[in-house]
Amino acid sequence: MRAMVFDGSGPVLREMNLPDPVAGPGQLLIDVHACGVCRTDLHLVDGELPDPKRPVIPGHEIVGVVAALGDGVSGFRPGDRVGVPWLGHTCGACPFCRSGRENLCDRPGFTGYTLDGGYAERVVVESEYCLHLPERYSDEEAAPLLCAGLIGYRSLVMAGDAKRLGIYGFGAAAHLVAQIARRQGRSVYAFTREGDVAAQALAMRLGACWAGSSTEQPPEELDAALLFAPVGALVPAALKAVTKGGIVVCGGIHMSDIPSFPYAFLWGERSVVSVANLTREDGRAFMRLADEFRLQVATTAYSLTDANQALDDLRAGRVHGAAVLKVAR
Repeated sequence: MRAMVFDGSGPVLREMNLPDPVAGPGQLLIDVHACGVCRTDLHLVDGELPDPKRPVIPGHEIVGVVAALGDGVSGFRPGDRVGVPWLGHTCGACPFCRSGRENLCDRPGFTGYTLDGGYAERVVVESEYCLHLPERYSDEEAAPLLCAGLIGYRSLVMAGDAKRLGIYGFGAAAHLVAQIARRQGRSVYAFTREGDVAAQALAMRLGACWAGSSTEQPPEELDAALLFAPVGALVPAALKAVTKGGIVVCGGIHMSDIPSFPYAFLWGERSVVSVANLTREDGRAFMRLADEFRLQVATTAYSLTDANQALDDLRAGRVHGAAVLKVAR
């Protein structure tokens, strides 16, 4: 099979021909049709995530078709279309797993980071961590749902019943969660890079009541802010924008250092929390939601062998919506 491989020697992926993987007990062999390009993949190749598997095939927004089942698999059949998210394994025995918080597992496996992922023609995954996908989305549209959608959904849940919602970094996750927030009757305020008129226009088309630069203050105080841009300086900016009792939710796996800020920004029972990974129930709940009403999924398609270009475009802020690798069969 063809695969784009990260070996740790530099911030680029190498195209390689590798033996086809084989499904073991409890696993699925999947023919990959599409794989989203996530900012976490960029953090991986830029050396910002510790201790990846080396070499590793990145990619954790995988859409494909089951080609073969390992022994003991139930709930899937050859030919089923499935999605593979970031969480690829948990130990089931640590205090976090036993208390229903498998997203905090002490011995996890992550697709495209510590386990091989979807920047390839085929992938083997544990069947218990795969998701059935709503039929109403194409492969290209479904791919971003598997991380951008899931992390956005978990971030929104952590914001509670906030009515005035700020979203910092209007990319793949933000453009999906904004639609859910609007459907729930919330007001959305979109914050983008300075001068990013295209992202601001996308936010307004999706129902935001205001869009501006991350350096600006919104026209009214926010009840909550979701941060998807990996910029630590946005934490104090968001704290300044939320009202007393408000919450700032940091949705990324990596963020630059948060600068010091006056205690007054935090005072008034404001809080800052992070989102760590996801649970399988998050995945099932979000897919049910995505099947109830059709999300508009903005994508930019690349071929599998153009993965380095996709990552470079993401790094430079040239992608609006979500980048997706399409795997030709």
